Amino acid sequence: MTPGNPGRRLRRAAPALFSRTFPALALLALALLSPAGPSAAQEGTAPQAGPSDPPRSVSVRPAARDDAIAGRIESILQATGWYTDIRVDATDGVVFIDGVTGRDEHRTWARSLAANTQDVAAVVNRIAVDPQIDWSFAPAIAEIRSLVRTAWASLPLLALALVILPLAFYAAALVGRLVEWALRRQIPSPFLRRVMARTVSIPVFLIGLYIVLQVAGLTQLALSIVGGAGVAGIIVGFAFRDIAENFLASLLLSIRQPFRRGDFIQVGDQEGTVQSMNTRSTLLLSREGNHIQIPNAAVFKSTIVNFSAAAARQDYLDVGIGYDVSIDAAQEIVRQVLTGHAAVLQEPEEPLVLVNSLGSATVNLRAYFWFDGQAYSVFKIRSALLRLVKKALTDAGVSMPDEAREVIFPQGVPVLTIDEKVTGAAASGHASDRTETSAPAALTESGASATMSEGDLDNDTDALARHAAAAEIPEAGQDLLSDDTRRL
Repeated sequence: MTPGNPGRRLRRAAPALFSRTFPALALLALALLSPAGPSAAQEGTAPQAGPSDPPRSVSVRPAARDDAIAGRIESILQATGWYTDIRVDATDGVVFIDGVTGRDEHRTWARSLAANTQDVAAVVNRIAVDPQIDWSFAPAIAEIRSLVRTAWASLPLLALALVILPLAFYAAALVGRLVEWALRRQIPSPFLRRVMARTVSIPVFLIGLYIVLQVAGLTQLALSIVGGAGVAGIIVGFAFRDIAENFLASLLLSIRQPFRRGDFIQVGDQEGTVQSMNTRSTLLLSREGNHIQIPNAAVFKSTIVNFSAAAARQDYLDVGIGYDVSIDAAQEIVRQVLTGHAAVLQEPEEPLVLVNSLGSATVNLRAYFWFDGQAYSVFKIRSALLRLVKKALTDAGVSMPDEAREVIFPQGVPVLTIDEKVTGAAASGHASDRTETSAPAALTESGASATMSEGDLDNDTDALARHAAAAEIPEAGQDLLSDDTRRL
């Protein structure tokens, strides 16, 4: 080959050049065509001791020696000052790290450092974590300084909140009062008006709170609080299910108004005059003067009998007459007694005297009559009418026999002979001679509409209420009923 012929020199040097560059080109093509791409660094391994995940690409001919890799990693770890007794070994690209550190984050950082070092195929992280107790107050002081800086930066937002939140509160209160004033005629119950007013006023305050949180950049916190409040509400609802049930029942009872204060009602087996109703129970005053508190849920679910819903109330009397008496004559006598009494009403219907049943010894009559239940006591009227009916039937000669009874003598009936009867009669005669008997004085039946024992026949509800007013009843001051509320 001559110096002046460059083409011949290129042909002679081409085989040697191809032999040197072909392996490098093959490795480059393999790296580009692999799924992991051309990356030669290994991904981070798990914190626990053990080899890292196999690398996605490993160089066949690493450029860096194992001792160089180990020395470089060990020098970096020692420079941080985070590790003690640190030692790094490398064999065929696998790095073994031994030592002690005080934090788990430093252990993870050492593994990441080794995995990202050139020509490292795998990492075995055997660094032990030995937490150190730091008695220094420097972290606490730094945290306090950070809080002070944050609070100082939040002063404008705090001032804005101090302005917006009171305005939102007063705006909500004003809206609630306006709603309660507007509904004073449509909704007569004060409790329902307050519930409606709060239903409208609470969203007004929540809008002001949302504005403050939005300006402060705490919208996500607000959503988290609302979500947590919803979950907490479900938990509290299950825990206080009875309380919530009674509250809803009081709300529904206030809407329907099946009774008012002062009404005499029957709820299940309990009877009494309604004194008050709160968000938990309804208070009744029994005829004996006892206070009865019934949960509103039980009141709402039970059958309610309101004896005071209408002024006119019907009652009846049962009278038994003998079979030898004219039934229509006895009916007329009883009817005249009922019609002539001042407490008996002629409307909506005059008194009726009907044959109720045929007994073993009597014909049983039932007399129906109406009276003013708000003005008179049913017990007193029944007593007066029974007394007058008995007097009228007795004066007319109407017999009222007792029901036939079967008399059983367990020891049998003694049988006396004639001599024993004569002896007994003689002894009785001598005893009559020694003792003078006098017949009892005849007692006349009163024909007055009411006797001194029966009183004035007035309803005693007011008297019971006056006597029970001195008693201290818990929750009696909170009353959801009103005297002027009309039933729906």
